[in-house]
Amino acid sequence: MTIWVTRILFLLLCGLGGYGLTVLQPTIFSSPYIGVAVGLLFALFLILIDKLLRGFSLRAFSAITFGLLLGFVVSQLIDRSGLFETFEEGSTTRWLIRVGLFLAFGYIGMILAMRSNKEDFALIIPYVRFTPLNKPENYIVMDTSAIMDGRILDLTEAKLIEGIVIVPKFVLRELQHLADSPDPIQRNRARRGLEILNQLKQCASIEVKFHEGDFPEEREVDMKLIRLSRNLGAKLFTIDYNLAKIAEFHSVKCVNLNEIINKLRPPIVPGDILTVKLVKEGKEHHQGVGHLPDGNLVVVNNARHMIGKEVEVEVINVVKTAAGYVVFGELKKSTPE
Repeated sequence: MTIWVTRILFLLLCGLGGYGLTVLQPTIFSSPYIGVAVGLLFALFLILIDKLLRGFSLRAFSAITFGLLLGFVVSQLIDRSGLFETFEEGSTTRWLIRVGLFLAFGYIGMILAMRSNKEDFALIIPYVRFTPLNKPENYIVMDTSAIMDGRILDLTEAKLIEGIVIVPKFVLRELQHLADSPDPIQRNRARRGLEILNQLKQCASIEVKFHEGDFPEEREVDMKLIRLSRNLGAKLFTIDYNLAKIAEFHSVKCVNLNEIINKLRPPIVPGDILTVKLVKEGKEHHQGVGHLPDGNLVVVNNARHMIGKEVEVEVINVVKTAAGYVVFGELKKSTPE
């Protein structure tokens, strides 16, 4: 919303600028309406460029500027080296050579700068690093699964998580889309996620900020999250095992909430009694399946007839998986049928 307000104000200012230019310099445009139209067209042209550059970060812009400067210096050194003295100074050929050198080395400089990291810049310019002077203590980017999971709120209220929580607008859009889903489970989880976001904003240990950035060239939300986290130097919070592994591959620090909770939780062992609501049939015809509050599965043998009810389950086995664990159990003997 803030960006669109800025664009509208910019359109109005450019229109007024065109009108003012016509009044001050009547020889430029024959009519004030033409001046206003030119101003508006100029503004629309710049807004179009702005739309095309969506997801283009300030870091990339700085890298391109540095690369162009480096390319210009190299092209000037080659031009003044004496290699092209056979061509007359001021001639069209000499001018074309200079333009060609600048374009070639400017392009190479831009590409190399965009592919480089801050350590590479420190090697080129000793004692210089492209890092913020007042870098926040901790940036945290959360994906949809971490927000909907709900345990992030418990960890924050316990002051185990501190810093600035970044919620990208594309994650918020995904949450809103899921909140309107025809699937009741997805809809309820997404709405719960939106409520959790509002509660996180009230926590004193963190600051929640919404990020306007997007990466339209990336089709997958996972890759957008990874690129945003890498650009901000942030930790990525998720419960998606695959996303966590992809983030590690791209050298992005990733925190899998399932791993944290599993390490903090007292272990479930055979003989424990759990209370769980059975919501669907298991792989075997006689099984009923429910979920623990943390989202892990509970598979209950001989409980198909209890689907839709809350039952007490005696644990007989716990199997760890990549995403957490699965509890296998039997109906407690005293559970009414």
